Amino acid sequence: MKLIDKIVEGIQNKKGQHIVVLDLRKLEVKPCDWMVVAEGGSNIQVCAIADEVEDFVRKETREKPMAVAGRENAEWIALDYGDAMVHIFQREARAFYDIETLWADGKTTEVAEA
Repeated sequence: MKLIDKIVEGIQNKKGQHIVVLDLRKLEVKPCDWMVVAEGGSNIQVCAIADEVEDFVRKETREKPMAVAGRENAEWIALDYGDAMVHIFQREARAFYDIETLWADGKTTEVAEA
């Protein structure tokens, strides 16, 4: 899916790490069809990744998020694209919330480090 590819590319542009794509389309109950989860090493990097995803996706696909949450402290920023949610965490917050395990019934694809 082009949107997911561009989200991943935007994360990679700012050196986001441990990128995982969760395909939830076959689940009966789900918040969206796709989740992209990644992490940054600091609140500054998490903000930079979120900004890049937003700008890059808008430039490449003309889509913009319907909502963005978490910019205040940047431990976890979520971008809602309707069919796709992007979660960008600092490492500790990612381990605590463990989204990949919560949605492990979906198909999980780990993106190779660029």
